Amino acid sequence: MRAVEIDRIREKVWNGEVLNDAELMALQHAAQRDGGPVWRTTVAQALINADAVTQAIPILEAVRRDFPSDVQAHLALGRALISVEKWNEAEGPLKAALALNAQDPEPMKALATIALRRAEFERARALVLEVLRIDPLDEEAMMLRGELEALVPSPPGGGPSFDEFTRALIDRLKAQSTPHVVAKGQLSIRLGRGGVARFSLEDLFKDSSRLGSSLAETVELLARELAERSLGLPPGQAQLLAKVLPVVRDSSFLERGEGAARREGPGGLWLFFALDDPEAVLYVPDGVLAAYRVSLEELDEAAWKNLEARPTEVRALELEQGALRLSNIPTGLWALAHGDGHDAARLLTASHQVSMEKVTGPGPLRVYLGLRELVLFCREDDAVSVKKLQGLDAAREGIVGAWQLLDGRLTSLPEWDLEE
Repeated sequence: MRAVEIDRIREKVWNGEVLNDAELMALQHAAQRDGGPVWRTTVAQALINADAVTQAIPILEAVRRDFPSDVQAHLALGRALISVEKWNEAEGPLKAALALNAQDPEPMKALATIALRRAEFERARALVLEVLRIDPLDEEAMMLRGELEALVPSPPGGGPSFDEFTRALIDRLKAQSTPHVVAKGQLSIRLGRGGVARFSLEDLFKDSSRLGSSLAETVELLARELAERSLGLPPGQAQLLAKVLPVVRDSSFLERGEGAARREGPGGLWLFFALDDPEAVLYVPDGVLAAYRVSLEELDEAAWKNLEARPTEVRALELEQGALRLSNIPTGLWALAHGDGHDAARLLTASHQVSMEKVTGPGPLRVYLGLRELVLFCREDDAVSVKKLQGLDAAREGIVGAWQLLDGRLTSLPEWDLEE
């Protein structure tokens, strides 16, 4: 392709336009030929423009790894992670970008955005003011300053500031493991029946003077009230242990599941614990274990015992042109498909592994966890079925990658195994 044409495509990407398939392919070829950070980052930006952020992030991670001294590699990854609200993961590359160029306003603005979403208003303000000192006409910084001014009112009656109140309230909610999210001046609390209650932080701040005589007393009373609205936990230890079930998630869920009881699982996966509920997945907060006098080991043991008592059948499946259908005859492809969110955990139980081996025979199994509500598997030596699994796209809540089950152990397959 002529240089003028590829330059046109690159300019189109950086203008935020979406490429067609031919243009994206041409850009990818140019990046492969060049091998440098600029073209590879441009490919990632093209994917981001097309709302394929999850495909762009691995590319940017590789560019950052290959070119650790490239400021834009760190910055692009940080902004991509911000776009999918992975605040903790975004902070590392942004700080690395700032360390490489201490006067670069771009990572400062991105870090200010993270601080703002976390209600760390003093930190956000300091970053925004530093950007405006460097460039008083920076439009993004002026927008962030306007958002800060709208979110941070004056303290009532000479009491604690809005920053102090918000920080203390969030710290208290974290300490008691109340599921919450702070964004754009709102505090969202997840309710026990799967809903979400939203509160204006400004309104809570204005009303805080009636709750207690001190900041500590105020936030304790308010946090207790919010906790009562959150997870509808069973009334006692026995009821909790009778209703808990294990849930398998990948490491990307750790930030979203902050405050929930969990332990490490096989192959880099994590095991969370949820209450048996037909309407929602209600994760057990880590903070209630002490209140119920339940150890994590006891919770874990009860969860697996409860899951063993809720078995599901191994079902034969057909996969044609990306569509899955139950089959009355063996196809080489099977599923655990109870559909209650616990099928990936069932894969790890002894009883289900026995059921699986009865239909597949002994030997390693290729496992696919990308559809979240069911688990697909086939024999590792069944090349046709393995290829079908490799062609599937993971759902939004699915676990990406390919896995192998052998002798009761689930392990993640490296990339070179997937390409064979």
